[in-house]
Amino acid sequence: MGLTAGIVGLPNVGKSTLFNAITKQSILAANYPFATIEPNVGIVFVPDERLDRLKEMYQPERFIPTSFEFTDIAGLVKGASQGEGLGNKFLSHIREVDAIVQVVRCFEDSNIIHVEGKIDPVRDMEIINLELTIADLETIGNRIEKMQKKAQSNKDKDALLEMNALKKAKENLERNIPLRLVNFTEEEKNSLKAYQFLTIKPVIYLANVSEEEIGNEKNSYVEQVEEYAKRENAIVIPISAKIECELSELQDEDKKEMLEALGMQESGLDKLIKATYDLLGLETFFTVGKDEVRAWTYKKGMNAKKCAGIIHSDFEKGFIKAEIISYQDLIECGNETKVKEQGKFRLEGKDYIMQDGDICHFRFNV
Repeated sequence: MGLTAGIVGLPNVGKSTLFNAITKQSILAANYPFATIEPNVGIVFVPDERLDRLKEMYQPERFIPTSFEFTDIAGLVKGASQGEGLGNKFLSHIREVDAIVQVVRCFEDSNIIHVEGKIDPVRDMEIINLELTIADLETIGNRIEKMQKKAQSNKDKDALLEMNALKKAKENLERNIPLRLVNFTEEEKNSLKAYQFLTIKPVIYLANVSEEEIGNEKNSYVEQVEEYAKRENAIVIPISAKIECELSELQDEDKKEMLEALGMQESGLDKLIKATYDLLGLETFFTVGKDEVRAWTYKKGMNAKKCAGIIHSDFEKGFIKAEIISYQDLIECGNETKVKEQGKFRLEGKDYIMQDGDICHFRFNV
């Protein structure tokens, strides 16, 4: 699908350490601002117990999980919207992602300097969100006057819609309301797409705690992050980037033992990946067989014909029908033959809205 989540935060909050764990890559994680200058991009596989079960059932030659990209973006500092630190370079990299994972430092460590002098997660979140807001206001200020002249002189309906949407955005930003919380109509959203506004992107807050604090529900810093995130109905995931790095180096069995020892059912990274996948509005359909079992990512609400095109453009061009079995029906019946015997095998047309967990075979003719 080509969708990307960007990892952002102030310098030295644990972004690059987290990214090391996500991608199992060894990138620079140094104790000074701007250790990350160019954005690092890594592919992550989406954990899905359903795919593991299908692998057991079909014993395929190839097994391919679904995936999407995480981008590690250079640390932001106060004044970035005015060019401080890496300034506009940082902001331009955020424009290119579809969702934001904001890492917030929730641990004390005298050996790791904080760019603002002391630990204060709410201040840190406000710094980043304010810089994104200022950048969006600047974008609007550069455009709204031109749009106003065009709308008035030509009586252009599209221009008028866009201008009003920009005014609505400006009014909310000036009241410190991020655009993702503004109730835009679908037409207004479409008119604003080209601007790639920063505050319109959905957000997950990642509370990075120390190794000792993981699982501690009384961490006051995490509580502050959760209280702040409530205003936006945003997700907060407590995580220890250091522990996740250790887990990422282990084989599955050793990883399971370490998680049990820590009292964790799944790693923080698995939680993050699943939450980000959901935040981006993504779902999964499967193709199965002895040659290959594969998960495919699609945007929620897509129809069968569009989903066929994700596999190959010819499938979409020559679409005839989609043979559909729901994952749940397959598991309950035990195999495809019994699914058909019980009348749960379906033939769907091009307008069928795909459901998460559909197992598909597309009929096509080009």
